[in-house]
Amino acid sequence: MPEGDTVWQAARRLHDALAGQVLTRSDFRVPRYATVDLTGRTVLGTTPRGKHLLTRFEGGLTLHTHLRMEGAWKVYGSAERWKGGPAHQIRAILGTADRTAVGYRLQVLEFLRTGEEERAVGHLGPDLLGPDWNPGRALANLLADPARPLGEALLDQRNLAGIGNIYKSELCFLIGATPWLPVGALPADRAAMLPGLAQRLLAANRDRLVRRTTGLRDHDLFVYGRAPRPCLRCRTPIRLADQGDGSRERPTYWCPACQTGPAPAPGSRRTPGVRPRPSN
Repeated sequence: MPEGDTVWQAARRLHDALAGQVLTRSDFRVPRYATVDLTGRTVLGTTPRGKHLLTRFEGGLTLHTHLRMEGAWKVYGSAERWKGGPAHQIRAILGTADRTAVGYRLQVLEFLRTGEEERAVGHLGPDLLGPDWNPGRALANLLADPARPLGEALLDQRNLAGIGNIYKSELCFLIGATPWLPVGALPADRAAMLPGLAQRLLAANRDRLVRRTTGLRDHDLFVYGRAPRPCLRCRTPIRLADQGDGSRERPTYWCPACQTGPAPAPGSRRTPGVRPRPSN
């Protein structure tokens, strides 16, 4: 699932390409909306909300999309070849006189009345890159279930919206706690700094092509994707495991020396570079 800064960038691309323009083509390749035609409507803009995208049109209509694991919005010039994937993966096309936005592999696509957008995003916590960002509320949400593992709490978009597996792992490293440490066991000073640190990381990366959390010239990330290479601080091999209820893979990286707290159960640990065998 993409991180909040990736979704913010997608929203900006869509907004810059379509906002204020009249649609000359619209095509929605999902059965429920196959007959919807927005040709002739003006696009008012696209805004991100956590990991959700809201594209608004005149007439009080909003297209709500979510990229999930594999989705993408691509923007092409009028004469440019589309190259985001095979045609059967296209779920939405929004075209103007000189730009075309193509949605590939979109796992969520629905229309809402603009005044009813809260039906889709009202459950979300404060948006790390949004105007509603509220670190105090985010902290209270995280601490509301003190027994919950820190990594799971950070991924819960109802607590704060925008963190994915990458930032989860990096944030846990930066505050020196394993992702399996119960939130309530975090020292108060480290818990208090967590929402602000998360917001600063996403804000610093929303305009970058390559995500960076280290400030080091030759290394972009501290732990994510680095198992079993040595930790950049202490040289202990970085470890990798899955975290969560098993319903989906949640690759989680940590340094067993720099981060204090529980380690995952042995059955959840992975060999780097080897995907788990699917269960029957």
